[in-house]
Amino acid sequence: MSQHHELNADTVHKTWDNSIEARLTIDAGDTVTFDTRDAADLYYSPDSLSEDIEKRGPFVGHPLTGPVYIRDAAPGDVLAIEVRAMEFASPFGWTAVRKGRGLLPEADVPGPYLQIWDITDGTHARMRQRSDIAVPVDPFAGIMGNALALDGAHSTMPPRETGGNMDNKHLTAGSTLFLPVQVPGALFSTGDAHAAQGDGECCVTAVETCSRITLKFDLLHQKNFAEPQLRTHGPLCASTNTDSYYATTAQGPDLFANSQQAIRYMIEHLMAERGLSWHEAYVLCSVAVDLKISEVVDAPNWLVSAFLPECVFVV
Repeated sequence: MSQHHELNADTVHKTWDNSIEARLTIDAGDTVTFDTRDAADLYYSPDSLSEDIEKRGPFVGHPLTGPVYIRDAAPGDVLAIEVRAMEFASPFGWTAVRKGRGLLPEADVPGPYLQIWDITDGTHARMRQRSDIAVPVDPFAGIMGNALALDGAHSTMPPRETGGNMDNKHLTAGSTLFLPVQVPGALFSTGDAHAAQGDGECCVTAVETCSRITLKFDLLHQKNFAEPQLRTHGPLCASTNTDSYYATTAQGPDLFANSQQAIRYMIEHLMAERGLSWHEAYVLCSVAVDLKISEVVDAPNWLVSAFLPECVFVV
């Protein structure tokens, strides 16, 4: 008979390392509710200011809850993780801009900036200083991953072939993530909860917050996936597909450079048409704008589009 377990965030780890001892052992079919800390490990408060960013110092890794050992999981298997539920464990979220981090180069960024969001109503993330912007929330865990077969400590920042910092906004409640297993027991961990995020997370942070996330674990033996796959719950972006979109586009031979330019155009649009500051516009792009590859077949130029859901503007 399947069982339900609870795993608190009293102890976290900040690297992927297959030598970290499992905090919990479960069977396939069990569910676990994880308490997670935010990406800054509880550093920020609702009263934090932009100058607090530099005081925090360099990033050392996301605080992750786990690992969880799944009995009978073996290399070559796939861990199927169904997201059963997710709720906020904090009344606020934050988004930080730092020079040298994110999609836009350091030369573009005027300086550090911290945006605090009110998420107390559970439906929208509201800009602290602006009553005219409210981003629909659709919470998910930015990080869900298994340990790597490669020994030693590895950064939590990049996504991995076993999951990790995927920041896939579509892994909301009802979705299922399929992760390759590389070590016995899988050694699964999660964290980095986001209340809202655009596809791309261009300033390197979303609406970051603490959470309680309930996951159900199953095993698919010897499926041998090379990298993660997923199944969504219903249509994409249901929370924001309620109104018109405004999109900017950029063409050229480099998809990364095109993505940068499409976001620059969107920032210009938001400043000119909506009266946002540069930082406010960049932050809004990170938490609400979806970067999309519109075409990759018309050489020598490819097209990237940045789509802004206009439902974020409160009339």
